Amino acid sequence: MFDRGEVFRKLALNVSRYSGLAALAKPLVGGIGAILMLHRVTAAPAKPLGINRHLSITPEFLDQAIEDMKSRGYQFVSMDETIDRIRSGHADEQFATITADDAYRDNLTEALPVFEKHGAPFTIYVAPGLIDGATDLWWDVLEDVVGARDRIDLLTPNGKTVIDASTPARKIEANQRLENYLTGEVPEEEQRVVLRDLARQAGVDFDLPRRETLMDWNEIRTIAGHPLATIGAHTVHHYNQRRLPADKVRQEMVDGARMLKDELGTAPRHFAYPYGYTAAVGPREVGIAREAGYTSAVTTRHGILRPEHAGHLHALPRISLNGRYQHIGHLRTMLSGITTPLANSGKVVVTV
Repeated sequence: MFDRGEVFRKLALNVSRYSGLAALAKPLVGGIGAILMLHRVTAAPAKPLGINRHLSITPEFLDQAIEDMKSRGYQFVSMDETIDRIRSGHADEQFATITADDAYRDNLTEALPVFEKHGAPFTIYVAPGLIDGATDLWWDVLEDVVGARDRIDLLTPNGKTVIDASTPARKIEANQRLENYLTGEVPEEEQRVVLRDLARQAGVDFDLPRRETLMDWNEIRTIAGHPLATIGAHTVHHYNQRRLPADKVRQEMVDGARMLKDELGTAPRHFAYPYGYTAAVGPREVGIAREAGYTSAVTTRHGILRPEHAGHLHALPRISLNGRYQHIGHLRTMLSGITTPLANSGKVVVTV
């Protein structure tokens, strides 16, 4: 299906690169470093609809990205050292750290060999509810539901709505409509009930995506013991924090850290907000993360790191290594800093 937003973003990236603007801008807006964001790293093909392909890159692209950044002077450091460098405003050499959300199994089986090859530290943010099965991997379940049915009956408080999913284009539209409903109209703690009803109607195993693609606790313990690894917190249930009352936000952040300490023996120092975009994290959530005792917290806001982030350690932006933009030229352009103000209404220092 034609994605106008993706086309325009790629056009902006290409114009910035081929015009030379990105290279000219880097000394002015290139910042001091970057936090890279991953989800899945796998050579396995995407599902037929490709709805969640943005969450996955190949190990080959990860290898190329790290190699290219190293060749251009980036030092790969841990999240702890990233925070130290931000605090010092260190700018003699640019640095980067790698983060991965949700603890996908391929981070262990396919990404780890790449990290080892380059000696690149990484942080994996874990939501215990996803690992235990208290939370469903709803975005994958939803894609399975839409892929399995030509018609979907959605039961809402206002009655039944019939959604057409009879063609590939209509399936993508149906997925977006259902996603909007689940994330915008259904309370976070009730989302699972609605999702599982949809899965049962479609004959889809709602727990299969989680079991197949996320690490279990033994695998998390294995990767946590690796000298390059840091385990960070990602709340308990991966709820959109901005849709919860303050006491529930605090509970999600504090209990998530406690559960990780119980499982792994060490309390996490770093945190990632689930979803991390404007509608999921704001100043209230940043304050609660700080009060919960985390050293840092990352969003999914697009941006590079600047010395000014020393005053915003709980609202740090990241650069997404995105399945739709697996091109070294695109990565170089984003790391130049030129896309940061373009994506953030002119802001160079991106927080919340």
